[in-house]
Amino acid sequence: MKCVLFYHAFTSCWNNGNAHFLRGYARELHALGHEVVVFEPIDGWSRLNAIREGGSHTLEDIPALFPGIEIRRYDASLDLERALDGADLVIVHEWNSPDLIAQIGRRRAQGAPFTLLFHDTHHRAVSAPEELAQFDLDGFDGVLAFGEVLRQIYLKLGWADRVFTWHEAADVALYHPLPQVDRTDDLVWIGNWGDGERSAELTEFLVEPVAELKLRASVHGVRYSDEALHTIRSAGIRYGGWLPAHWAPIAFAGARATIHVPRGPYVALLPGIPTIRVFEALACGIPLVSAPWSDTERLFPEGAYLSVADGAQMKRALRAVIDDPQLASAMVQTGLKAIQDRHTCRHRAAQLIDIVSDIRDSSRRACSRHIGAVA
Repeated sequence: MKCVLFYHAFTSCWNNGNAHFLRGYARELHALGHEVVVFEPIDGWSRLNAIREGGSHTLEDIPALFPGIEIRRYDASLDLERALDGADLVIVHEWNSPDLIAQIGRRRAQGAPFTLLFHDTHHRAVSAPEELAQFDLDGFDGVLAFGEVLRQIYLKLGWADRVFTWHEAADVALYHPLPQVDRTDDLVWIGNWGDGERSAELTEFLVEPVAELKLRASVHGVRYSDEALHTIRSAGIRYGGWLPAHWAPIAFAGARATIHVPRGPYVALLPGIPTIRVFEALACGIPLVSAPWSDTERLFPEGAYLSVADGAQMKRALRAVIDDPQLASAMVQTGLKAIQDRHTCRHRAAQLIDIVSDIRDSSRRACSRHIGAVA
């Protein structure tokens, strides 16, 4: 198949947690023998911020990490007819502009021969449905939803058998253990502080445990306000700034443990959907302790990580993981096996191919029924 993928950003991961998976499944589609072309806007906010904060050199090594994938940047003069020429599969990620989404949908509705899928990896369907409503998806063949609870929302919107649960996963070509890296930290956390939507949780599950346990700790991410920087530095935590996603394995390898602190909308509104950091941490072989979230889909087996209910439990769990090598080793082995058995980008690419086959088979059956009824 010729797969044409429209992303807000492929080369940049600045404030773009989706980059890991979007890059990873594209890699695996190519490895399975498919032609892959990725389109990203030249003026996308993620790319411009990455250049502003880290310089253009921080993006230069990305194409070399994904050989065989053609990356095309476009501006307002994008020729969609040419971009879609020969496509068998087109996937449009939800961070694209509503206008682009509508234009591609219209071409499919007017008879373009490719299978067209919308990829939703956000909580707006429940937290800001008015934003989802601005997308014209009438011409799309289906929706890829990154969790069952999100799929159920699309079902209520009338998508019937055209919406599919398609979780994120780990790109194990890049995210894997690096035992040769020295562990210089007790704890590392990779994540963006954001707009204050989880400041209380970060204080409870990250800042206070580090300060009270006197851990050597580092954090990496963007959108840290002066107040946030003061808070973490007062606890003795080193702020490492923006960390390009493909450098995360080195950061994980240099610490004895990491934590997962999901944002409120995911915990309250989208149970069962972990952030990409869970997949990353387990794939990289670092013990993970998680603030509350509900694994309603049973993605991970017991023992893959430790789950805590509050800051007091977080302190005890971190102390146990750091002080007990046998516990840490058992968690790492369980987590790695869960990723390797079920949650790699190769698994998701194979699932995607099956989804496309199902959609095409359904379309052929519907067409046959229509022809029979007319006859």
